[in-house]
Amino acid sequence: MSRPLSAAFAPGPVLVAYVMAGYPDRASSLAALEAVARGGAGVIELGVPYGDAVADGPVIVEAGKAALANGFGLAETIALAGEFLGANADAPPVALMTYLNPMMRLGFPRVATLAAEAGVSGFIVPDLPPDSPMADRWLAESQPLGIDTVFLAAPTSTPARLDALGARSRGFVYVVSSLGVTGERAEVAAGLAGLVARVREHTTLPVAVGFGVGTPEQAAEVARIADGVVVGSAIVRRQGDAAELEAFVRELAGAIKG
Repeated sequence: MSRPLSAAFAPGPVLVAYVMAGYPDRASSLAALEAVARGGAGVIELGVPYGDAVADGPVIVEAGKAALANGFGLAETIALAGEFLGANADAPPVALMTYLNPMMRLGFPRVATLAAEAGVSGFIVPDLPPDSPMADRWLAESQPLGIDTVFLAAPTSTPARLDALGARSRGFVYVVSSLGVTGERAEVAAGLAGLVARVREHTTLPVAVGFGVGTPEQAAEVARIADGVVVGSAIVRRQGDAAELEAFVRELAGAIKG
């Protein structure tokens, strides 16, 4: 049974921890999922390896290439999520981060069915516009099965686009803090508080901020204005060492709660 993503935000600001499926190998990525859960992540964003990951920076792109070489794709990622959730009854909810092409290749009905059977709570699809016919098709398959779809807001999002994603998102809204690709940055984007406030005018859902957060100090800064803090590249760089990863996630989660 999938857990609603929005329920994870009830205690206050939470860490949304990104893990790349299949990197550096299947066993290590499963251990990474368990490590971030023990470390205190409120939501796990499980990345699906893809060869044309246009929104991702070099750390996640290289991890994705290695995972693809290990034979990982969308179906294998769903199976990994199912194994993790099946063995960890108190695990945080899992949302898959994937691009549209792998979903279309496997077919929306099959993707939704497999994800529901695995206990996956939601999908984050960066190249799926909320007001598109493709979104209509995907939501028609996924929503009846209790699967949330998280749409992304960017600094360039128009009021009309914010209206659409606010109306169609389930679970939370993902705010891209700055233009460009994922990856650690020296400082939190200027104007982020204003962007989050603008997004909140169009939704009552929790708002999580990602792109560029890589340290506990930055996570704490973002947590003062958002309901969730997404950390990706800094976590993926530590995926090969579960003990180091758990300690880092615990530090991030503590900073966010603090």
